[in-house]
Amino acid sequence: MTEITVAALQLGFSSDIDANIANVTRLVREAAGSGAQVILPPELFEGEYFCRVEDEGLFANAAPTQDHKAVRAMQALARDLGVTIPTSFFEADGPHYYNSLAMIGPDGAIQGVYRKSHIPDGPGYEEKFYFRPGNTGFKVWPAPPQAPGWTLGVGVCWDQWYPETARALMLMGAEILFYPTAIGSEPHDTSLDTARLWRRAMVGHAVSNVVPVVAANRIGVEPHGEEGGQTFYGTSFIADERGDILAELGREEEGVITATLDLARIRRHRAAFGFFRDRRPELYGRLVQDV
Repeated sequence: MTEITVAALQLGFSSDIDANIANVTRLVREAAGSGAQVILPPELFEGEYFCRVEDEGLFANAAPTQDHKAVRAMQALARDLGVTIPTSFFEADGPHYYNSLAMIGPDGAIQGVYRKSHIPDGPGYEEKFYFRPGNTGFKVWPAPPQAPGWTLGVGVCWDQWYPETARALMLMGAEILFYPTAIGSEPHDTSLDTARLWRRAMVGHAVSNVVPVVAANRIGVEPHGEEGGQTFYGTSFIADERGDILAELGREEEGVITATLDLARIRRHRAAFGFFRDRRPELYGRLVQDV
């Protein structure tokens, strides 16, 4: 069997971590009930997207991986349902803080932690105040045993804009790319809507690497219900290896999307396109030099 069923979740969040975990849990159960084996919640679903502002008091919300409430809840849920849940969370490691992702396998064990490599810094997305650049390098993980042969690659939000992220994960053996996200309106320019750009960037990764892409975003206005707050635009999607959209959600829809993918077909298409056959690494040295 070479198929895998994947899911992305889309929902809004409040400052109540227990309510957020409960809502994610509800949608994970729905996705598992639809046959999903790997289920992707949005970035930092533990609460509202706190990087809108610089507030030193918010560092208190971070926790070590093994102690973080969202991670522990997803471990129990993954074990109960026998699914894999890539779980984004605010990690504390001694005096250091990271925007991290725990890959939680179907036995509930943490298979490893990826720390977000690219950290944005701009109005409404002031992540450099909170997070160090990740020091794990890119990572891939094996899919659940019921989907043998699949390898999962994950980038976190801002990582998704970089073709280097996708290509590095592919060269490490990824067969599908997952991107948990928190993105919406731009406070410095209310006329700027990046929803289309956001999707095009990732669909481009799908096409140029002949790989499916799963993206999960949040919805709603934050601070919760506040007029003039930051509006997250959803539009979560699953694209196949040719960039065709298999499933998607709108700007305000809460819900689950799923798709079933066939590894044998994807590998056949990737080989036929020849993108990896025709690579010229000896010409790419400029890519690893500073601008």
